[in-house]
Amino acid sequence: MKNAVIVDIVRTPSGKGKPGGALSEVHPADLLATVIRSLVDRTGVDPAMIDDVIAGCVGQVADQALNVARTAALVAGLPESVPATTVDRQCGSSQQAVHFAAQGVMAGAYDIAIAAGVESMSRVPMGKSAVGGDPHGPLLHRYPEGLVNQGVSAEIIAARWKLSRHQLDEYSARSHELAAATAAARGFDTEIVPVDVPGDGGVVEHSKDETIRAGTTVEGLAALKPSFYDESLAARFPDIEWRITPGNSSPLTDGASAALLMSEEKAKQLGLRPRARFHAFSVTGSDPLLMLTGVIPATQKALARAGLSINDIDAYEVNEAFAPVPLVWAHEFDADLAKLNPRGGAIALGHPLGGSGTRLMATLLNHLEATGGRYGLQTMCEGGGMANATIIERL
Repeated sequence: MKNAVIVDIVRTPSGKGKPGGALSEVHPADLLATVIRSLVDRTGVDPAMIDDVIAGCVGQVADQALNVARTAALVAGLPESVPATTVDRQCGSSQQAVHFAAQGVMAGAYDIAIAAGVESMSRVPMGKSAVGGDPHGPLLHRYPEGLVNQGVSAEIIAARWKLSRHQLDEYSARSHELAAATAAARGFDTEIVPVDVPGDGGVVEHSKDETIRAGTTVEGLAALKPSFYDESLAARFPDIEWRITPGNSSPLTDGASAALLMSEEKAKQLGLRPRARFHAFSVTGSDPLLMLTGVIPATQKALARAGLSINDIDAYEVNEAFAPVPLVWAHEFDADLAKLNPRGGAIALGHPLGGSGTRLMATLLNHLEATGGRYGLQTMCEGGGMANATIIERL
């Protein structure tokens, strides 16, 4: 079996996922095309050699419909002969795109592939793809009491693991502090690709994460009201103290990210330097009611497949969809908090759904390179009760 490696990986800066956000005037296909084109420009790879483009996207309607990966590949100027497909594993969509691309390389089906993701939450609001339909439909025969949204799931796990509001807000303030410090030290510069956006009298370059709030404090977060309180749910879940707020949740975000993957042999032939090698992959299902806890069995499976322990890992990226997720994960693995999302996470850097998986991988790899770490682990909770986990080795 061939080794699959990352040759390059990039992302756009984050934009607030609402009208008026920094990237809201940019079509999602253009966002995705920007990072795809950047990979070709930065590496000099012949685009005709790319065997496939696999991109994650959750809201595959409206501006993101009709296979946005193929649209973006054509917008990026890739030859018409290069195919593309769009995948949806909810928040882990582009991490799953990485898995599919890397596994294709390892199996010999691909020599070179791009794994990517995009979400324009300002243009395609979360849940828009379900408008006018009944996505759960007959599934509710299996769950007669009904499923809940992810915010309520975050409330349930915060209650079960006895996480206080102060702990959640303290962790969230840490995310902004770490991200702001990294940005100030220009630590994100090697992974960010600027995006040209319409501005007053012409085009403006957006190159900084719009979602980082450098002055965030625990005291300021404590003043925010819970987002998901509902009387009927309060009766159903009496142990919930309603702790989840906009401050300890990831913000709605626009963004895209992409990675250039190939076999180690192909990189050598092309004179390209591999930056990381894939060691293990996992994807698991979990309780759809507690849909945010899948990161625990996914991590266990990935570590077992790699023959590693949590202590062998130099940095872990656990997506901060909500603050309870990384805190519960760290508790279950007795993980070193200094290694957890060391450059800040989605609470500060944003969570553009389908684009988050490759964003996390970009930040993880750049951190390993900056610190000399060897192994990195990434895991992502996903709607419907699923999770991916990936272990890479810096080269």
